[in-house]
Amino acid sequence: MSDRRSALITGVTGQDGSYLAEMLLERGYEVHGMVRRASTEKFDRIEHIRDRITLHQGDLLDQRSLVDALRVSRPTEIYNLAAMSFVAVSWIQPTLTAEFTGTGVTRMLEAMREVCPEARFYQASSSEMFGKVLEVPQTEKTPFYPRSPYGVAKAYGHFITVNYRESYDLHATSGILFNHESPRRGLEFVTRKITWHAAAIKHGLEKEVRLGNLDAERDWGYARDYVEAMWLMLQRDQPEDYVIATGKAHSVRECCEVAFDEAGLGDFEPYVTIDPAFVRPAEVDHLIGDPGKAGRDLGWTPKTSFEELIRLMTRADMELLAP
Repeated sequence: MSDRRSALITGVTGQDGSYLAEMLLERGYEVHGMVRRASTEKFDRIEHIRDRITLHQGDLLDQRSLVDALRVSRPTEIYNLAAMSFVAVSWIQPTLTAEFTGTGVTRMLEAMREVCPEARFYQASSSEMFGKVLEVPQTEKTPFYPRSPYGVAKAYGHFITVNYRESYDLHATSGILFNHESPRRGLEFVTRKITWHAAAIKHGLEKEVRLGNLDAERDWGYARDYVEAMWLMLQRDQPEDYVIATGKAHSVRECCEVAFDEAGLGDFEPYVTIDPAFVRPAEVDHLIGDPGKAGRDLGWTPKTSFEELIRLMTRADMELLAP
């Protein structure tokens, strides 16, 4: 690889993309981001670094735009983070999810193969691929059993990355990331929904939060910790796939307990209404990852505990909504 280090991040305006862009800038990278044309541009997560990164218009549904973005940016590292990222919406738009989250990966790999086959490629795989889990905890060798159109599309994206690595000798790696959250998480995701509503209730802006299954458990980590793992994967000469997780599962109920405590509201139950509309058609089971391989090969371990994460998210929302 050349001395000039540059990265192209698809999905740069998202939670992970914004943290990754920050981290790469700190490491002296020339950072490029790919954004989709939209009638209302949303750059709030990268507004503070927007003048330090170069944005290119491109779309995972459009092969030509991907080729053009790669030709202009000439990256040494490509991070494919763009996707239809919300599991619940994948039930409403299953075909579009397949196009973006699945087939879009193939288009990106084809563009890379044409323009910069010597670059290093990171694919954002997901714990949702495990779905109806066949073993606990899940490792890189656990078979996939996805339980949503999103999980199925991610499994396609994962396997096509492996296929291109083995068929064309590309430096292509997938990070199987378990749930990772932050104050930049969208409000539709349950952790941020809870921390935002706890803050809103404390400030007198809301009276309740409507949730689905309080006993659903996830392995939740901090997005800022997880983007470091992405970068570490591409620094290895041998491309391999890695589970990135905390190894500990927590319930939606625990998330509520911590958030409402941090907001100074005490018991959360008077403020929570169970709404069947938020229960998934097919719930995943016990998603908990084993990050042992990442620890051994990459020297990566999560730095932020679940409680610390929910408390920092709640504090950020308290500040955000303060009158």
